[in-house]
Amino acid sequence: MKPKLDLVIFGGTGDLSTRKLLPALFQLHRHQLADRLHRIIATGRATIADEDFRTTVKSNLKKFLPDGAWSDEVWSTFHDRLVYSTIDAGNASDYQALGKRLDPGLAPGRLYYLATLPSLYGQICQQLQAAHLVDEHSAVVLEKPLGHDLASCQQINEQVAQVFREEGTFRIDHYLGKETVQNLLAVRFGNPLFSPMWRNTFVDNVQITVAEDIGVEGRGDYYAKTGALRDMVQNHLLQLLSIVAMEPPVSLRAADIRDEKMKALRALMPITADNARECTVRGRYAAGAVNGEAVKGFLDEAEFENADATETFVAIKAAINNWRWAGVPFYLRTGKRLSRRYSEIVIEYKRQPFSLFANDANELTNKLVIRLQPEESISLHTLNKKPGLTSKLSLQPVELHLTDESRSKADSYDAYERLLLDAINGDQTLFMRRDEVETAWRWIDTVIEAWEQNGTPIKNYNSGTMGPSAATALAAVDGRSWYE
Repeated sequence: MKPKLDLVIFGGTGDLSTRKLLPALFQLHRHQLADRLHRIIATGRATIADEDFRTTVKSNLKKFLPDGAWSDEVWSTFHDRLVYSTIDAGNASDYQALGKRLDPGLAPGRLYYLATLPSLYGQICQQLQAAHLVDEHSAVVLEKPLGHDLASCQQINEQVAQVFREEGTFRIDHYLGKETVQNLLAVRFGNPLFSPMWRNTFVDNVQITVAEDIGVEGRGDYYAKTGALRDMVQNHLLQLLSIVAMEPPVSLRAADIRDEKMKALRALMPITADNARECTVRGRYAAGAVNGEAVKGFLDEAEFENADATETFVAIKAAINNWRWAGVPFYLRTGKRLSRRYSEIVIEYKRQPFSLFANDANELTNKLVIRLQPEESISLHTLNKKPGLTSKLSLQPVELHLTDESRSKADSYDAYERLLLDAINGDQTLFMRRDEVETAWRWIDTVIEAWEQNGTPIKNYNSGTMGPSAATALAAVDGRSWYE
């Protein structure tokens, strides 16, 4: 039986902790899945009494938990686990005070969740080590973004590695905690129908879209220095790409799955100054209307006056140079202030050589559509005969749902519930390994360097659309179109 552990959340009063981490922990407690946890110790710079912190958490949970999830009975036992400790990241005496609250006799294990600025990760780890708060039972969870480029990512990883073992380092990407992403592994490797068709012989193209209808929403200082490529493609989209493109692992062990994801990332063809304008599109939202409301353009917002080089949209035609995927374009796109919020992966299969059916231009193709948000589902788009007594056969599209539609809300969970549970239990499968993150940054750095070398322009698009027209042309020039 694994030892009990205390979970210490650095940034425990911040937005991520308030909206995601504490609600997820409440849900795990409600479902009796957090028995290994002894206490949840939130830290922050403010001085707050334990009971005052619990009162604030209770109010926030009622606001951010899913409908029907709040329970006074569950709170009566959950609230006993909550503790608050004042910590300034650079103040050694604060860590000594934290150490006095960590009783190794009751909970020999410690899981530190760093929900702070990544620039503080190294300092926090070093302070924990100096205060003798890290041992063989200790682990750490790192939130994205891990750095601003490859060099800064390597620096953070090296600082953390001086304190925590790789097996005890959990680099989190909440997209990997989604039920449908995990179900993708089941569809791929559990069904002989799909396995032989998951290759360039049958697949025409792959599309990965992560669209947001919101703007930068108070993340001005961060986003103006970052942009969509670093903020979204380096982690979310490349992680989804690696799961789609990976070879079958020898087992479902974390090391074997992550080995295959790494191979897919390493096989990505670099984007250079010679092909950046043909393979990438940069965009920035201008004024427009989203969900019926008028919104400002990116540069019209006060804190972005000096952000002329920041993109809020990016589309990429990527290529994977291996036997399975040679010749299959992977179209990636993500952006803010788009027409609607959704994330999906589309596997589009090749067309028939010619059509036998009336009024069929052979433009309809089979597609496997994996929707990640706002709802999660997997569906197969096929063609069927139009009903009726006509003399000629003609086709119509039919959508076959491959996910369990009978699943109740009680069976649903937030991605952070899955990932926190795995981190508590020491399961690395859905977390990123150091070499994965660094390989992704290495590829992203080539794109940034190419943009700088050839001056790839940022094209404006109206808020409420699906990005600049050049993104449509990115696929259209190949005789393809985005699935919408």
